[in-house]
Amino acid sequence: MDGAVGMTSGERHRLWRRCERVAATLALPEPFELPALAETLSDRLGRPVEFLPLPAGAAGTCGMLVSTARADYIGYPTDTTLLHQQHIVLHEVGHLLCGHHGPAADGTAVGALVPHLSGELVRRVLGRSLYDSTQEQEAELFASLVLHRAAARGGPAVSGPANPTEQTVRLGGVFDTPRRRAGSAATER
Repeated sequence: MDGAVGMTSGERHRLWRRCERVAATLALPEPFELPALAETLSDRLGRPVEFLPLPAGAAGTCGMLVSTARADYIGYPTDTTLLHQQHIVLHEVGHLLCGHHGPAADGTAVGALVPHLSGELVRRVLGRSLYDSTQEQEAELFASLVLHRAAARGGPAVSGPANPTEQTVRLGGVFDTPRRRAGSAATER
């Protein structure tokens, strides 16, 4: 075995290729925004997909996927940057599109996301907790690949944090994708 997570190089390669294939099938809305992504997923899956903000510290999770016979609900925290929120949502979308299934539903976690649902209606609940599992690695890689693709289409996937402070605006200026100026003599490579 090779690597920190106990995978051989062949297993890591297969995981990477699978994530690339699944990520490439996701149509990205322009501009890349969560409401438009939810609509795109709903159209693709033929059932509602809802992204629901979670209050800070809800159920001790970072993100959560709850599937029922009627819809899929993806919860994401509100107390982080917009880019992090998008990554969390895409991580859960990765679970959804890769067909991952988790353990039995935790009533507290489900209640935080969709309090109007009974436990009997819930088919799948996945929360981000076991980063060393293959499903978590796959969902994480899927999210990174989709965000990279969104950014490569002509700019960053987001305009900045949900509530920018002076410090985060300055940091955004440092880490944003460089832009060519109109009329620049530089050539594309």
